[in-house]
Amino acid sequence: MADLQDDIPATVEIGADDGLPDDLFGDRRPAGELLERAHALLAEHPVADGYSGLPWALRHLPWYDLELGEAAIDTDVPRLREGHVGALFWSLHLSGETGGERAVTAALEQLDLVRTVVESHPEGLRLVGTAGQVIDARNCGRVAVVPGPAPGAALDDSLGILRVLHALGLRVLTLAGTAWAGESGLTRFGEEVVREMNRLGVLADVSGASPATAARTIALSKTPVLCSRSAARARRPHPANLPDDLLAALGEAKGLCMVPLTAEQTGPTVPDVADHLDHIRDVAGPECVGLSGTYDSGVVHPRDLADTSRYPHLIAELLRRGWSETELSLLTWRNVQRVLRSADFTARATQQRRASHARITELDAAP
Repeated sequence: MADLQDDIPATVEIGADDGLPDDLFGDRRPAGELLERAHALLAEHPVADGYSGLPWALRHLPWYDLELGEAAIDTDVPRLREGHVGALFWSLHLSGETGGERAVTAALEQLDLVRTVVESHPEGLRLVGTAGQVIDARNCGRVAVVPGPAPGAALDDSLGILRVLHALGLRVLTLAGTAWAGESGLTRFGEEVVREMNRLGVLADVSGASPATAARTIALSKTPVLCSRSAARARRPHPANLPDDLLAALGEAKGLCMVPLTAEQTGPTVPDVADHLDHIRDVAGPECVGLSGTYDSGVVHPRDLADTSRYPHLIAELLRRGWSETELSLLTWRNVQRVLRSADFTARATQQRRASHARITELDAAP
C-alpha cells in the first residue's frame, strides 16, 4: 500500500455536516445514551491507535502547540483526551523516492523529530517503548507515544541499522516494499530480519505485504504480528485489506489486525467501519482486532470520524450492535497491550542469543 505523499493535503471527512438526526445510529434508545456509555467505557479502556502520521504532518507547520490545540491537523492533546486515546503509534514516514543511505538518514531524522515533539509537550505526551511504560504514561495522565511503524527501507538491508533504530526507540517495522519481503515471501535474509526483530522486541507489520510474505511472517515470528492498516477484503476489495484465510491465520497466531478509519479502505460511514470490525471479530476472533486512526496521513476519513476526538462515535455504534464490554476493551486497549507485552517477554527471553550479523549479500546471493 502506498505510504504518505510528500505534500499531505488537508484531511477530508466524507459527508461532514450532513444534518443527521439525533438518533444517528438508528438504535431504539437515544443516540446520546449510547454515546454516554461509549465515553464511560473508553474512560476505563482507552484507545491504543495503531497508526498516526502526525510527525510528518508537523514538518509542514511553521509553529504548533499540541497541548494548547492545533486546528491545522487532526491530532492534538485536547482532542486525544476528548477521544480517550491513551496510546498512539507514530509513523516514521519516508518519501516515496527515499532509499538506501538516504532512507536511513530520513528514519533517523523522523526519530529525532518524534523525540523533540514529545519532549516539547511534557504535560500531554510521553515517549514509551514497553507495555509497562504505556501503563505508566496512562497512570500519569499522559498519552503514550510508540515510535513506529517505520518502512523496511529504513534498514538499508542491514541488521546493524535495525539494532541502532531499536536503540533509538523504534518498536514497529513494516516489511512491505523491501527486496527481502516480496511477492514470493520472505527471503532467507528476510527471515533473519524477523528473528532479529523478535530478539530486540520490534513488532513486525505486514500491512501492504504480499500474502506469501504475510503468511510466512505469521508462521515464523515468535511474537504476534501486526497489520497496522488493514481491514477485511470481504467487506471492501482494497489491496491492503486482508482476505479471510489470512485473517484466520492471524487470529490463530494471536496477531492483531488494526482497522484503518479511512473511506478508501473501510467505507464512508461509521457503520461501514463497524462492518469491518464485525467481520474480523467473527473470522479471526475478538483478540485479533484493533483500531488504526491513520489521522494526519492525508487520507479521507468516514463521516463523523474526522479527527482523534471522534472515537466515542464508533464505540457507540458497536454498542448498538451488541458488542460486549469485554470485546470493546480488547478492541480499544487490551489487544495492543497483549502484543506489546508479548514482544517484551520474547525480547527478555532471547537476550542471551547472539545478535545476528548476517548480510543480505551472503544469505540471498544467487546460486
